[in-house]
Amino acid sequence: MDTDLVLTLGIILLVLSVPSLLAAWVEGRVPRFGAIMFLTSLAMIISALATRPGGYAFGEIPDIMIAVISRMAN
Repeated sequence: MDTDLVLTLGIILLVLSVPSLLAAWVEGRVPRFGAIMFLTSLAMIISALATRPGGYAFGEIPDIMIAVISRMAN
């Protein structure tokens, strides 16, 4: 799988895990699903950062995400 795609999916999953974690915390229940999503997204992001030769610069991430989304749209 392409490291740009893995990074993009990891970031999207990370953003989606935050509301789940917050909802579980507010309702006083264990955030099982949110925690699994959070850990999976961190693993995806770390693997993409470790696998890509040269790594990623912080300023490149928006351009990479837009490129991945445009590739999927075509």
